Amino acid sequence: MKPPDLAEQIEPLADLIECFDHIAIGVRDLAAAAGLFELLGGTFLTGADNPKRGFRWIHYRLPGGAKIEALAPVSDDCFLWRFLESRGEGVHHLTFKVSSVTDAARRAESAGLKVVGLNDEPGVWSECFIYPSSAHGTLIQLAEWPDDYAPSVSLEQVLSGAVVKD
Repeated sequence: MKPPDLAEQIEPLADLIECFDHIAIGVRDLAAAAGLFELLGGTFLTGADNPKRGFRWIHYRLPGGAKIEALAPVSDDCFLWRFLESRGEGVHHLTFKVSSVTDAARRAESAGLKVVGLNDEPGVWSECFIYPSSAHGTLIQLAEWPDDYAPSVSLEQVLSGAVVKD
C-alpha cells in the first residue's frame, strides 16, 4: 500500500505566498553592507530603526530584481546582537510575502512546523517565523504588509538613526 501523499494531508501554503521577497543578513556595520550592496549593483530602497526590537535595517534591489536586507543591532540586548555573537555575520532569514500571516501561521503549524513570533496586527507589518529546526536549519519569515509600508527615505537618514518604524 502506498503511503498517503503529504499534499493530501495538509493545507499547503502556496496559495497564500505572493512571492519570495528577500534574503536578510545580519551585520555589525550597515554602512559597510550598503557599500557591498552598491558594489554588486544594488539600489537603495528603504530602511529604518525598529526600537522595540533593537535593530536597524536597510533594503536594496539588486540587478535582476532580487532584494536583499541587512540588519544591524542598535542595542546589545536584542535578538540580532545574540545572533551575531553566536553565529557571526551572515544569512539571518528568508522572507516570503503572504496574503494572510494568520492563515499562513495556522497552515504551517497544522503541517507540523514550529511557528514562533506571530504578530498579526492588521494594517501594519505582520509576521511569523518558521523555526530553523522545522526548515532545514533556515529561519523563514512569513510576512504581510500594506503596499505603503516602506518609508521613502535616504540611506544617510537611515544610517544616522533618523528614521524610526516599528
